[in-house]
Amino acid sequence: MAVPEFLNPLVLPTEIRPAERVGQVDLYLPDAAPPRPAVVFVHGGPFPAAVQPTPRGWPVYQAYGSAVAARGAVGVTVDHRLHDPADYPRAADDVAAAVEVVRKDARVDAGRVALWFFSGSALLMSDWLRDPPGWLRCVAANYPMLAPTPGMTVDPRFRPTEAVAAADPPPLVVTRVGRESPSIAATVDAFLTAAAGPGRAPVDVIDVPTGRHGFDVLDPGDESRAAVNRALDAVLATLR
Repeated sequence: MAVPEFLNPLVLPTEIRPAERVGQVDLYLPDAAPPRPAVVFVHGGPFPAAVQPTPRGWPVYQAYGSAVAARGAVGVTVDHRLHDPADYPRAADDVAAAVEVVRKDARVDAGRVALWFFSGSALLMSDWLRDPPGWLRCVAANYPMLAPTPGMTVDPRFRPTEAVAAADPPPLVVTRVGRESPSIAATVDAFLTAAAGPGRAPVDVIDVPTGRHGFDVLDPGDESRAAVNRALDAVLATLR
C-alpha cells in the first residue's frame, strides 16, 4: 500500500527528537539551558477527524519541532480540531489554549514565542495579527491560504488580509510556492500588499519557484531544502 503523501518526511534531513506530550501539545526540547524561546507549529487543514496519525504525529511536523530544538529553541506541535470550514473558531480556541500551555511551561521564555502556520490554518493568523500580544515575536506561514477560496464559507473573523491591514503586526515570514493554485496565490498577493503599510518592516518572503503546495514534503531537492533552512533561520532570528 502506498504511503500517504502527508506521511512523507520533511525535505530537510532532520534527526527526530523524542517529544514530551502535554495534552494536545508535543514539546521538542533543546539541549540549551532553559528558559528558551518557543516556536509553535500550527498544522493545516481542514482534515477529517478520522485521519491517523493525527498531524502532530506526521513526520513533517516532528521534523520541524526537532529542527527548532536542534537550533536552541523549544519546538511545539499541536493537534487542533480544524475538520471542516465551520471549525475555524474551535480550532482558534485550541491553538490559543496550546499557546498558553507552552507559555506557562517553566522551560519556555514566555516573552519570546513565534507562531508558524501551514496552508489552510493560515486563516487562524487573523486573531494574532489583529491584536498581537507583546510576547509574539513572529508570525510565519508556509504556502498559506490567506482568504477563503471560492465556495468556502468561513466565519468572517478569519480574514488575515483585513487583520494585517488594520494593525501593526509583528515580523512576518511567508514562504510561497511558484506552482501554487491561482486562487490561493491571489490571496497571498493581496495579503503581502496589505502587510506593506507605511512605516512597517518588510515581510520576509521566501520564494520556492518550482515548489508545489506542500513543497516541504512533496518536492525534495536543493531549492526546497534551502527554503526550509532559510525560513527556520528567519523565524529564529526574531526570537534572539
